[in-house]
Amino acid sequence: MQTPDPSYVAHSILTAPAWARLGITMADPRMRERAAEELALAIVERLDQPPAIYDASQIPLPL
Repeated sequence: MQTPDPSYVAHSILTAPAWARLGITMADPRMRERAAEELALAIVERLDQPPAIYDASQIPLPL
């Protein structure tokens, strides 16, 4: 398995749902577990859908 770019993982964490990012700091163990699962899901979804590579030689078309 290829090692993901740390900045890409960090971006995935920062764009995860806010409740999950806050939830990992809660005292309730069940809430922490649910939040950790949601963060992991957000990271995995991002890794499965890598960002499109921008090609500067392509002309953008207005839609």
